[in-house]
Amino acid sequence: MIHFISDTHFDHANIIGYCNRPFSSVEEMNEYMLNKWNSVVDKNDIVYFLGDLSYGRGRRPHGFWLSQLNGKIMFVRGSHDDGCLDGIESHSEMRIFYEGITFLVIHSPYEASPKHYEWTVHGHVHNNNLEKYPLFNPVRRSVNVSVELIDYTPVSIEKILDMIKGA
Repeated sequence: MIHFISDTHFDHANIIGYCNRPFSSVEEMNEYMLNKWNSVVDKNDIVYFLGDLSYGRGRRPHGFWLSQLNGKIMFVRGSHDDGCLDGIESHSEMRIFYEGITFLVIHSPYEASPKHYEWTVHGHVHNNNLEKYPLFNPVRRSVNVSVELIDYTPVSIEKILDMIKGA
């Protein structure tokens, strides 16, 4: 199985207010996201993580979080990942060809050129511009997998295909 998710921001207290996340503490948020991830991702699944794993003062290293998350994680760098990858293989973008559809997998939709790819899967904008970047936008041919839009749970490529076929 293939999954997508972006912008967990583990350990980031300010993200709770910034994105109106429904948590009373960083500890509650971290535990909830770990449990949601591991409830749907098996150890042999592939997860395209689209950046911004953790952030803030006192954040734990990316390796700490990655060691607790199920799946083979394909890491696309986000705007807050520089300097904390410590040997973790990462990419600025990736391309996936699946069931006859080409996907550009990237952190920020602002860096995508939709002229060259059928669909863009991204994060970065969280839930702060839903008119332009909702979970699914058939006009822009984009899918926003920021955690706030997917109940903090990696979304499967099959669910994305269902949305595309239903558009």
